[in-house]
Amino acid sequence: MQFVNNFDKIRYQTRFAIHVATRDIAKRLASAAMMMGILWWLGYGKIAAAMWGVVIVYEVIAHLLTRQLPERDEDMSAAYVFLIWLVNCTSVLVYLAPALILAAQPSSAILLAGFLWLFGVFVHITNTFAALPFYNWTLMLPSFGSAFVVFWLASKNTFPPSSDGEWIITSMMMLAYIFNTYETLHKQKDTQRALNAAREEANSRLRALEHLSRHDPLTGLLNRRAFDDELELQLSLRRPTGEVVVYLIDLDGFKPINDTYSHEAGDRVLQVVANRLSKIAENYGVAARLGGDEFALACRSIASEADANQLADEIVRAMNLPITWGEKELNISASIGIGMTRYAGTATESLCAAADQAMYRAKGTAGINKVLYTPEQFQKRLSLEDRIDIVSAMKNGEIRPYYQPKVNLKTRRCIGFEALARWEHPTNGLQFPKTFIPMVNELGLHGDFLIHMASCVLNDVEKLIAEGLDPGQVSINVPEVALATHSGRSDLDDLLARHPKAAKKITLEITEDVFITRSADMIRSSIAYFRGKGLRVSLDDFGTGFASFQHLRELEFDELKIDGSFVSDLGREDTTEVLIGGFLGIARGLGAIVIAEGVETEEQAKHLRELGYNYGQGFLFGRAMPIDETRIRLFADTASLSEASQPLAEPAE
Repeated sequence: MQFVNNFDKIRYQTRFAIHVATRDIAKRLASAAMMMGILWWLGYGKIAAAMWGVVIVYEVIAHLLTRQLPERDEDMSAAYVFLIWLVNCTSVLVYLAPALILAAQPSSAILLAGFLWLFGVFVHITNTFAALPFYNWTLMLPSFGSAFVVFWLASKNTFPPSSDGEWIITSMMMLAYIFNTYETLHKQKDTQRALNAAREEANSRLRALEHLSRHDPLTGLLNRRAFDDELELQLSLRRPTGEVVVYLIDLDGFKPINDTYSHEAGDRVLQVVANRLSKIAENYGVAARLGGDEFALACRSIASEADANQLADEIVRAMNLPITWGEKELNISASIGIGMTRYAGTATESLCAAADQAMYRAKGTAGINKVLYTPEQFQKRLSLEDRIDIVSAMKNGEIRPYYQPKVNLKTRRCIGFEALARWEHPTNGLQFPKTFIPMVNELGLHGDFLIHMASCVLNDVEKLIAEGLDPGQVSINVPEVALATHSGRSDLDDLLARHPKAAKKITLEITEDVFITRSADMIRSSIAYFRGKGLRVSLDDFGTGFASFQHLRELEFDELKIDGSFVSDLGREDTTEVLIGGFLGIARGLGAIVIAEGVETEEQAKHLRELGYNYGQGFLFGRAMPIDETRIRLFADTASLSEASQPLAEPAE
């Protein structure tokens, strides 16, 4: 890291070394021409011509390198910096060489001229590169060496009286020295101005970067990080009698606009919303875009709960105003969660968490567009200890799959199982999914939970196969994250690859909720991917969720499971029989089998058979059981092996 910082400084100095070199080219060539003329007058014509040629070559090289100068310091390569430094260091030797020649002449006047030339080089370097220490010292070192050589040469000479011409040369050199000193000091101001301009440009870039790092590029509002900082500041300045209130605003109806009219229309909506929130925030606090279609306001000095709700109503009215896009009027609304310091505390995290919970309550409740968080309305958020408990339970095998049989309604033979999670809690006894799955989801452990359950199921199935038993198709409930993200799909795919024999017996069971996700393309791709690998896919709770015929055409399934709520109404409502019969027709048209869930009575099983159903699942045929009991069930039901080993398909009518 230290090397990187130092190299950045050298690159910064290199830019100004090039600036100085370009600026002083006329003075260098004039000084070199004068010195070459003196050398020619002293009888060193060939040396003078050679040195002049070397000077020209160096100037050409420097010019070519200058033309390649990148616009930004960070784009300068190490090779480029090294070449610039090498040209500067070696070219100074050419300008120092005449001092050595003059010091070797048997004339005190010429010796003085050599010293003046040497000191002139000193002055030029020290004053020109004073603000560039890397170049200053690397150029001065050969200059100091030359001075010692000049002293040594002078000590070897005896000096006869000098001629008038020689003293004229010395006088000329003195005048050149005076001019060079004055001109170099004058140019030093130019260098300082250039440095100041560069610093100002650097500061301007830093300010621009700081703005970009704290603002959303589309709307210009604060981003999440900057919003947290501003909220922290407001909380620190809060008056004892005042409230700080956070409003989390989620747009309703934005996604259809974005999907139907284009992303440009969506961007227009976000920009208009941002402008409206900015105007509201001018009088109260700050506005931010947290991401997607989610915005936030942090407002200070709210006096009461009534004032907080009044401002929320103002936000709602602003969001309900139509937005013009081309010749169309776009309409959206908003769900708002309100977090107040009196109820949520004075920590940034707790205040935002409270507003977040309230916002999701507003979004999930029909007819409500704002909810104010109060502790009485919301359960306490899960803690780190809760997370540790869940993770430990998986690690220790307390959470494990229980297997509920799926049967042929006519023969009652087992044709497969559904793996259902159970927590064998050491103190609370057997826990069912409704008591801990919400905790898993809220803690963001659904991906880890899936891999744990799938791993247990695959190990159990492998053991059954090794014992000569065929469990048929075993269903595993798969959350959206495993299908809607690359990482989730990859983790599941890697696990299945480690159990190739058991994987052939696995059915991935998903619910209709996947149809409301924003990752439909990824889910469609994942389903096709796993089906291509030979796995079956089942759609659970069919008829109760958000599925549509369009989705069923787009996503391929091998199995549809009719929700138990329809089965429970059989024999009581005529419309239920019509719906269940229609579901069967849809499934057959899609080439999928149908399993009726929640079968609890013989009468229900009879109705299903009469309607044409061949498979069912429910308490009538057995509750979910641990693997040992599942093994006993398979041994006792050996007659079902031949049917379970065949692909599930609807028998011909």
